[in-house]
Amino acid sequence: MFSVTTAELTAWLGQYLWPLFRISALLMFMPLIGAASVPMRIRLVLSLALAYLVAPIIPAIPVVEALSPEGLSITLHELAIGITGALLLHIFMAIFTSAGQMLSMQMGLGMAVMMDPVNGVSIPILGQFYQLMSFLMFLGLNGHLVVIELLIGSFEFLPISGSLNFLDTLNELTRLVAWMFSSALLIALPAITAMLIVNFTFGVMNRTAPQLNLFSLGFPMAMVCGLISLLFSVSSTSTLFVDLTEQCMSLLRTIWTIGG
Repeated sequence: MFSVTTAELTAWLGQYLWPLFRISALLMFMPLIGAASVPMRIRLVLSLALAYLVAPIIPAIPVVEALSPEGLSITLHELAIGITGALLLHIFMAIFTSAGQMLSMQMGLGMAVMMDPVNGVSIPILGQFYQLMSFLMFLGLNGHLVVIELLIGSFEFLPISGSLNFLDTLNELTRLVAWMFSSALLIALPAITAMLIVNFTFGVMNRTAPQLNLFSLGFPMAMVCGLISLLFSVSSTSTLFVDLTEQCMSLLRTIWTIGG
């Protein structure tokens, strides 16, 4: 007669349950895959498929009752790992949205906003443009596959356990906000400098020829100069994107290592 003990059932369930928590926490909240436009069923099926494929190759998992205090600790540990990874990816994508918002304010397009279908808020139109461009470049570089590869590799250098050590991780995520704004400024700096020169020129014209109507002349000229500056700045964005993507993946591995 075939019989299964409670210990065997717990071990079999934990072999798939704990990896599922880590994988689903990342895929449910990360950019692109975790966007509101992606149906919840697709994200759930993808998480189940990855957990099924990853479970046989990860290190040994402690045999713990799922509803015990130790099992709850492991669950929180795995969820925190996935959520911190998703938060880092959101910070990375916010670099390009912030750069577009800076350019919009300099060009006088700060009031031209549109609904962001990813985050559900209204952002300046250039911020939306940079966001879509960053998504396409991320997919073109197979960044989503690199993230999944790092996630699978995290089971090696960050095995499943109930030890929570995320104070240093939270401090690191706080410092990453400064990295986001500095990187956004680096992307938008050439266009911002060009627009600063244009605005300074109009200021000089206003002092030398006050009879000129700068509101009717300056606004369209500022937009034209801003679009020209945008044309030249976008051409160099791909190189910066590759460098920032490498930094993001390195930081992702570092944060998951610290979390353990």
